[in-house]
Amino acid sequence: MASVASKKAKKKEKAKSKSKERLSLSELKTLGHELLSSRAHINNLPILLSYVAPTSPPPLALESLLSLHSFFAPILSDLPSSSSKPPSTTNHDDPDFIYNTWLRSKFDLFVNSLIEFAASPFSDQTLKEVVLDTTMEFVKVGNGGSLVMWVDITLQVHSTASVNFVVDLLVLKYFKYIDVRYFTYISLEQLARTLDSNDESHSRAGVELLIRNVHYIVSRIPPLEGSESDYEMWSRSGFLSKRSDGKELSGNPKAENRQLQTEKEDNNVLSAAKIAKKMKLKFTKAWISFLRLQLPLDVYKEVLVSLHQAVIPYLSNPIMLCDFLTRSYDIGGVVSVMALSSLFILMTQYGLEYPNFYEKLYALLVPSIFMAKHRAKFFQLLDSCLKSSLLPAYLAAAFAKRLSRLSLSVPPSGALVIIALIHNLLRRHPSINCLVHRDKLGKFVQEIGDETAKDNSKAEGGDSETGTDMSSRKLGIDHFDNEQSNPIKSKAMKSSLWEIDTLRHHYCPPVSRFVLSLENDLTVRAKTTEIAVKDFSSGSYATIFGDEIRRRVKQVPLAFYKATPTSLFSESDFPGWTFEYDDGKEKNDDNDENEITNITDERDHSSAKRQRVESS
Repeated sequence: MASVASKKAKKKEKAKSKSKERLSLSELKTLGHELLSSRAHINNLPILLSYVAPTSPPPLALESLLSLHSFFAPILSDLPSSSSKPPSTTNHDDPDFIYNTWLRSKFDLFVNSLIEFAASPFSDQTLKEVVLDTTMEFVKVGNGGSLVMWVDITLQVHSTASVNFVVDLLVLKYFKYIDVRYFTYISLEQLARTLDSNDESHSRAGVELLIRNVHYIVSRIPPLEGSESDYEMWSRSGFLSKRSDGKELSGNPKAENRQLQTEKEDNNVLSAAKIAKKMKLKFTKAWISFLRLQLPLDVYKEVLVSLHQAVIPYLSNPIMLCDFLTRSYDIGGVVSVMALSSLFILMTQYGLEYPNFYEKLYALLVPSIFMAKHRAKFFQLLDSCLKSSLLPAYLAAAFAKRLSRLSLSVPPSGALVIIALIHNLLRRHPSINCLVHRDKLGKFVQEIGDETAKDNSKAEGGDSETGTDMSSRKLGIDHFDNEQSNPIKSKAMKSSLWEIDTLRHHYCPPVSRFVLSLENDLTVRAKTTEIAVKDFSSGSYATIFGDEIRRRVKQVPLAFYKATPTSLFSESDFPGWTFEYDDGKEKNDDNDENEITNITDERDHSSAKRQRVESS
């Protein structure tokens, strides 16, 4: 007996010494063959496990991986579960039970090594694909073919530093299987709930890393298309069963066999509609749990950009996003612009009521929006939001006036968009056409000049009762309050679109031409058509310049004036003034001196400019 014990002790010491020293490739192959041949060489298992590491040379790691895969694949279905409790009828002193429990612990260690190898940035890129294939094979045969183990594996993958390469491999090879996606959603939901519970075991940097990993995975899982009739599965059993939410079996072998047989029969007759319903439920739970987290700003923006296309159409109940989107819309700035797409879909297609929607939309109309990255989509949505014929006149007038005022300070590309938006507003809402028919800016200035002259005459002792009532003739005052955030209180209906009239003389030819091309009677809808805002929404200086150099000019001016000028000033420059000199009359020196002084003053006046004829 002593000799047998001494032999075992020497064998263990020999195995430990081998595990500490670096073995050659041939020696690893020998250890692998011995492990597969007999239980007597089971101590080779820890040695081979030590070589499945990112720091191991790729040939040695590959050889150990192949040997361990060949050893565990046939016996994995017979091993006990690592998380379930053993049945009460099991004898804990049974050597087979102790041996299988030990093997299960070594298998779990092997899986952890595979995950560490796959996620490590120091691992060989070629071996990562082999590692992932080995892991998925274990998932396929483990626990009677169930993918419940995949939940535990993906939860461990998410906590690693780098998952991009592994996720890309999953997208390429395994996310086409419906059950792999299903159980991945389960693991994502569990991880998101863990992060949302304010677990102090993770630091702030660690939580942010986990959130980024979850977003990277959930955003790359292909959505379930409703038109698919035949879904391909990686593992035929265990999908959509009572255990599919991560719960384990009862531990009774007979009950497990009956349950698995029932699951196989159910999966054989599983309809596409039932699969779609179950997948939508898991998809919804995963995304809603993720959106409840405190997302980093860059992740937050990425989610808002793709939410209306990649998430909302596939949710079981899209109204569940209303809290998230309304909070995002209330933030203001670029975040509100990015949330507008999804919020607009919920309002128009799913009946969401948001009373302050137009007030928030009105507040977004600032000069910086014309330089924003997502301005093209914003202007198209703005045009769609103002399309309803049920929009009150004061609200349509407020938006038209706000846009009109912005045309004075935005780039030429923004002015083109504003002209298109205002044209559509005037065509859709004839009740605000009064903003166009009121007197223009020149009339306003003239009225202000008349009021100033009369005020001066009163100050000199004139008759205060003469003339018209000045309180009713304040046409030169723009009642619109551009600083008012509430469109109801902006007094837009008392104003006019005089800013658009000034664009007739804009320095950029496309803007002035576009304004002149809209000289149509907007009160008759049959005479006009709506302008497609998307044709102007993505414009810039580069696009305007490109359009101009490609434009064919029919008439090129050969001189600054089309006709030779006959006078220094034209009559339109100074209405009511005449510049004539009568040779038949003699004038004294005082008159000549006064006339010269008047002419000099008029030349120095800022408004005395020679009229230039615009060349078309």
